[in-house]
Amino acid sequence: MSAKAIVLIVEDDKELQRNLADQLSLYEDFSAIVADLGTDALSLIDRHHVDIVLLDVGLPDMDGRETCRLMRRRGVHAPIIMLTALDSDADVILGLDAGANDYIVKPFRIGVLLARIRAQLRQHEMSENAAFSLGPYIFKPGARLLFERDSRNEIVLSEKECAILKHLYKAGDAVVGCDELYTEIWDHAAPLATHTLQTHIYRLRQKIEPDPSDPKILKSEAGGYRVVR
Repeated sequence: MSAKAIVLIVEDDKELQRNLADQLSLYEDFSAIVADLGTDALSLIDRHHVDIVLLDVGLPDMDGRETCRLMRRRGVHAPIIMLTALDSDADVILGLDAGANDYIVKPFRIGVLLARIRAQLRQHEMSENAAFSLGPYIFKPGARLLFERDSRNEIVLSEKECAILKHLYKAGDAVVGCDELYTEIWDHAAPLATHTLQTHIYRLRQKIEPDPSDPKILKSEAGGYRVVR
């Protein structure tokens, strides 16, 4: 993953919560937000885009599995990993039935948790429900849509427009060369697709930029393009 993934940590154990947030902050590909209660987590998830949730089962105000169930009812498709001290088959089944994607038993090693997080994010990126934060939009490549956060207006993308945005998004802050875009998206030799790429970039900017003549999201750079989150 080259873009930062926003991890919501829902854990009332302050020491564990702080340790998890601190450990995640050591990695360039993660950013953490925290909640102590299930109700706080539900409020946060209504107001913020979240890429993955670490959810304690034993929360003070409600069972974490009920929090998970409510998140799913609110349309949250991000992966949810349950954190628990209970490791019986029945507990695992209850968590998965509530909508969790994975289950990790305390105490756990941070390296194991990070591997689980990355595995869930990779799997989610391939799903129809994957959603990414992109400037003022939520980008859903599986549906070929951008949603404006404030207005919830939809912008429909063509197959190639969506592929361009997805490829640039996955590159993070790096500039993607025109040759790479030609090869990955059109599978043509570079000289054959120059005009085609420029035309698609122009059309994308007409759709997503407030002022297409001064793009703030889809930027031209020496030798290629990049997107600004």
